[in-house]
Amino acid sequence: MKKVKNEHLAELIRKEVSNIIQFDMKERKVGLVTVTDVDVNNDLSIAKVYYTILDRADRIDEDVENLKRAKGFIRSTLAKRLSTYKCPDIVFVKDESLETGNRIDSILKGLNIPEEDPKQE
Repeated sequence: MKKVKNEHLAELIRKEVSNIIQFDMKERKVGLVTVTDVDVNNDLSIAKVYYTILDRADRIDEDVENLKRAKGFIRSTLAKRLSTYKCPDIVFVKDESLETGNRIDSILKGLNIPEEDPKQE
């Protein structure tokens, strides 16, 4: 039961943090941030928010700093929207899965393996 509650809270936090970043941050100093996943620990005190930033390469470091600087605003806004006794602390973690997938895809394309024709079966 506890796992279901954690997963439900994680999904709710993912949606709300996405909305806060997209619509509620007055100073739009952050680029195109996508919240990809949220992990909440067992005692619901920490929420790891996984994100990707789709922006110019020269601005990503600045966007990451601005996102981390806005953590207090994001957490306080999130606390007002959650119906929990205590709002978990937010830890932002860069999601590397997109970059890893692109790297694997480029390696596979470099192997020059001929694709099977599904019509021949």
